[in-house]
Amino acid sequence: MQEQDVLQTDKTDSPVHEEASNIVAHTSAEASAAMNTASLISAVSGLYLWKKSFIVSSPIPQASDANSGQPTVSDSDSGGTAVSEELRIDVDGRYPQMVASGVIHGGIFSRLHWIANMVESGANTWTGDIFYKEGSKTSFPYRSVRIQVIPNAFASQRKALVTLSGGGSTHRTRTFKFASPNFHTVDFEFDHVEGEDVLLDIKTTDHPNRPSTLEAEDLSVMTIFERAGFAITTTPGGRVPLKGAGANKLWSYQEMHDAMQKYWSHFASKAQWAMWVFFAGLNEEEGKDLGGIMFDDIGAQHRQGTAIFNKSFIADAPKRDKKPEEWIRRMNFWTTCHEMGHCFNLAHSWEKGAGPQDWIPLRSNAEERSFMNYPYNVKGGQSAFFSDFEFRFGDGELLFMRHAPERFVQMGNAEWFDNHGFREANISPEPRFELIVRVNRPQPTFEFMEPVVLELKLTNTSSEPQMVHDKLLSTMERITLVIKKKDKPARQYAPHAQFCWQPKNKVLNAGESIYESLFASAGRNGWEISEPGYYLVQVALDMDGEDIVSEPLVIRIAPPRDNYREEFLAQDVFSDEVARILTFDGSRFLEKGNDVLREVAVQLPNSRLAIHANVPLGKAYAKDFKVLELGDDANEAGITVAKPDSEESARCLGAALTDNMNAAAETLGHVDFKNYVEDFQDTLREQGDKLTAQAVRVEAHDTLERRGVKASVLEEMK
Repeated sequence: MQEQDVLQTDKTDSPVHEEASNIVAHTSAEASAAMNTASLISAVSGLYLWKKSFIVSSPIPQASDANSGQPTVSDSDSGGTAVSEELRIDVDGRYPQMVASGVIHGGIFSRLHWIANMVESGANTWTGDIFYKEGSKTSFPYRSVRIQVIPNAFASQRKALVTLSGGGSTHRTRTFKFASPNFHTVDFEFDHVEGEDVLLDIKTTDHPNRPSTLEAEDLSVMTIFERAGFAITTTPGGRVPLKGAGANKLWSYQEMHDAMQKYWSHFASKAQWAMWVFFAGLNEEEGKDLGGIMFDDIGAQHRQGTAIFNKSFIADAPKRDKKPEEWIRRMNFWTTCHEMGHCFNLAHSWEKGAGPQDWIPLRSNAEERSFMNYPYNVKGGQSAFFSDFEFRFGDGELLFMRHAPERFVQMGNAEWFDNHGFREANISPEPRFELIVRVNRPQPTFEFMEPVVLELKLTNTSSEPQMVHDKLLSTMERITLVIKKKDKPARQYAPHAQFCWQPKNKVLNAGESIYESLFASAGRNGWEISEPGYYLVQVALDMDGEDIVSEPLVIRIAPPRDNYREEFLAQDVFSDEVARILTFDGSRFLEKGNDVLREVAVQLPNSRLAIHANVPLGKAYAKDFKVLELGDDANEAGITVAKPDSEESARCLGAALTDNMNAAAETLGHVDFKNYVEDFQDTLREQGDKLTAQAVRVEAHDTLERRGVKASVLEEMK
């Protein structure tokens, strides 16, 4: 059997573990036995390797392909840039995904990753189309792949002949040698606080609530990840002294991180196929409400460690459960696999849209029976979940772990928020509300420099009326908005102002919703959404200790259409003054910012930005405006009242709201558009122009009706 790439550690540089009696783990012999078993079960699937032979010789073209007539370049071709290649075949064995993937290494700075769907087309032969490419694509035009495996009783003699074709290029062949029945090798280390047990195995039939088809077996955490495609090695763990938690005996995120650096034998500030799993009692920040966390988000290397809290809610079986001890053991096992899954960069089942944006788009599935879903989130709760749960990851998750580019999966590589946000959210087992973040347009694509206005929708999904704060969605005090540009770190939106509202509650009936807009482009930390590209946004709402988390929304900022003029203006638009004017709907003091918005309205009159520019320019001059005047002497300070300019206000608001009402409703958002129209009506009435005010109201009503706004909102406009 091929020698495995096992991480070696010089134990003299690591603290000595005090004991390991609480730890149940695979020995190296058990790991080898499991891998040998896998090789017997899987006749084809696994990792194959090819390396370039540096022999000075002329390229030898093979005979033309009989079907295409195209010449074929063979392994002996020395003109290519590939130095080595990896091939992962996934067509049999446990949970086959019927795909093959390849990595072509062309040197230090050149790498290409491809994945193809595979269909059996003959004896030991599979063909299919390539559906994913990532990396140096210019030298890889191929669209199809054919794989013929040459079997052998000795695994080391097994080979795979791979032919790439299509894209108008010469066919390309490689002969790969079998290396391992597993796709990657990963090392686990398990440590624990004194007095805390480490649960690493479970009997699948111990609890009566299970699928009737579930195999009766002793199942370990290592086996779960072996079945996901990994060769597992383990480093013996031990006891972490309780004094490391401080006087309160609880563990904060920073304390856990310090413990990881001190006690984890493999810890290093680099990406590597290794993780640390820490079993403790309770988390300091969240207490009993937090069962586990993938906490290592400090520093440059993320996703290297996770913690399981044995004394948290996972130790509280339902009151009427017939086998509470078995329920607790199963819940602990699920939590361990769930948090370790996060270290492989897996998102929650309902957050798939937040996965790495260079990866295949995945659809969220709140009902999926996977380690990455919350048992109490599905319809019917945890009882319904475990009655169908087969102790496995979903197919999309297996595809990701086995075949995604290494930087997406490997511990310490891509950041966890690439995206899977809000991992510490305190989500109720039986949520009463649903929060949706959306934009009022068919596709979430915005023009360059067009401000992004989000709409928040909170719905009472319970069967009973609920009491909520009437300004719940209007203040950022309870709202957390995270914005992440592709290939950039995630940032938390910080509003320009915080509001202290008088507490007033309202009843939200079952099925009823409340709405609010959120100007997301800029805040106290500057412009969060500006450059062209893709952005992921996600919102969490604090409801008196319970977090309501939206599904992630990916929006796109289009590149400029008139490169010079738009990019020239953008240098002034993306300023703090303009951001504040747009946030507060006008200013009579920030004249430099006002001049920029006036220039936008003149230079780009048909742009969405011009609509946003004209709104504050019109509202600032609609009414008396108080201005603080400061003289050289403090005694000269005072407040003056700037008079309105009704004509200028009507011109700007008319251009923003009536020139193209459908575009205005789309870019301003339905909530703000309705409010702005009502303000414009008041201004027109104050000017004595009741007929125009009435016409604006009717046209706005009809516009929103055509856009599908609910009847109760339209009724308010009559």
